[in-house]
Amino acid sequence: MIRVNYFARLRELAGKGQETVDREEMTVQELLDWAEDTYPGFGKDDVQVAVNEEYALPGDLIRSGDECAFIPPVSGG
Repeated sequence: MIRVNYFARLRELAGKGQETVDREEMTVQELLDWAEDTYPGFGKDDVQVAVNEEYALPGDLIRSGDECAFIPPVSGG
């Protein structure tokens, strides 16, 4: 199982702060695709993913037991 954390507007969209994905492994891109399919309007093209507290690339592999975070774009001012 892969644990996923949501922040800011993504937390509101998902209606929860975290959940688990019942997969042994998947790529970061597959996780983003899953999120977009599960939560329409997720905005997968604008979201960064951290795996075990380090930013990850779309082709990076996520394994069962890893913790992921979806990080939406941040606006400054």
